[in-house]
Amino acid sequence: MERKTIKKFEALVGEDGVLSTPEDLAVYSYDGTFADRRPDLVLLPSSTEQVSRILELAFAEKMPVTARGMGSGLAAASVPSEGGIVLSSARMNRIIELDEENYMVLVEAGIVTADLQAAVEKRGLFYPPDPSSNRQSTIGGNIACNAGGPRCLKYGVTGDYVMGLTVVLPDGKILKTGGKTIKDVVGYDLTSLFTGSEGTLGIITEALLKLVAKPASVKTVRADFPRLDDASGTVTAILKRGIVPATIELMDETAIACIEESAHLGLPLDIEALLIIESDGFDERAVAREIETITKICRDHGAREVTLAGSEQERSRLWSARRAVSPSLARKAPNKLGEDITVPRSAIPETIRRIKQISSEHGLPIVVFGHAGDGNLHPNILFDLRNPDHRAKVDIIAGQIFKAALAVGGTLSGEHGVGTLKRSYVTEALGSISIDVQKRIKAALDPANIMNPGKVLPD
Repeated sequence: MERKTIKKFEALVGEDGVLSTPEDLAVYSYDGTFADRRPDLVLLPSSTEQVSRILELAFAEKMPVTARGMGSGLAAASVPSEGGIVLSSARMNRIIELDEENYMVLVEAGIVTADLQAAVEKRGLFYPPDPSSNRQSTIGGNIACNAGGPRCLKYGVTGDYVMGLTVVLPDGKILKTGGKTIKDVVGYDLTSLFTGSEGTLGIITEALLKLVAKPASVKTVRADFPRLDDASGTVTAILKRGIVPATIELMDETAIACIEESAHLGLPLDIEALLIIESDGFDERAVAREIETITKICRDHGAREVTLAGSEQERSRLWSARRAVSPSLARKAPNKLGEDITVPRSAIPETIRRIKQISSEHGLPIVVFGHAGDGNLHPNILFDLRNPDHRAKVDIIAGQIFKAALAVGGTLSGEHGVGTLKRSYVTEALGSISIDVQKRIKAALDPANIMNPGKVLPD
């Protein structure tokens, strides 16, 4: 990038807010996938007004702009696939207002999700969305991808808590959507339009989020199943009883083995699946009764053993096991592609069987875990990027996994988003008319196509 252009950006955000050395640019060239592309410049604004001025200049110069939180995404959405500017929200990480009377909080986009959760829980409030990357990912990134997490079954996804947004449009105009009213049907739902748009329509700088009261009681069990089909059937059986736990998490035998090898938690290695099920609420006795009923349902549907976490320490160990799945896979292979599909709950066994068959056909391990309560599975393909044969197979395997999800009535993503990795399958998932409508929306808001170009929608 020309020095005179860099100087213009330095005038907007200060010299310390502009990164241009090869070393700095390399840090912002990748996310949680194996995609990689260096930007021409990295900018670190500290306010909505600075973002507005940056986009005014980028729009005039027709420079691509890629929004970035902490770069923990798993669809390459924050990788600057066409170079240009990476606009980081890292310095915009404040809680602007905590409205305890209305159970809402106004935050800047760069606040780390776990930091927000900890802050509101000190006041007896609760922000439920909990992506597994909550200690690294930001609220802005969560909203851009409409992130989920284990608690989605009971509490819903990120988008269910977004009451309003401040968005800087591609030409620098500042748009405010939504507000603190619980009911609002005036005009188009622009808050929902930008939620899940992966930075392709504008830059989210602030978010007004709904909170709930923090549950007073939480109980967690681990259920061990010799047969995967029984574990899947148990999920349906629990929900049919009218019980909606906070979480129902599933791990297959390969995930269990990886965790045990890594963390030595005493997990059984002779089962096909385990479920981690958690109930919460405000009446301790009611929560205890619910977990007792869940335990009985698990045993009646084939669980060999059901273990209640007797203390907060034991509960933490169970969740440490779940959150350790992804990093533990490094013991099996140097690289992985963490995919994300959602299928009807009844189709979980069939989908996993298809995935295991795909793994067998191509000779690469695929580990399956995820949020069984809402049918959101995370098949992780393990491979060695240095092996050309592996790299060629990964794209084929991912495509077959997507097609398997679509074949059973599922979809391509439940929480990771599309980014670049799933673009070529979006038309098959949504249909050509849907794609045409979305392209027209994109063209109306971003006629110069500077906002995260090359993402989400097919060419």
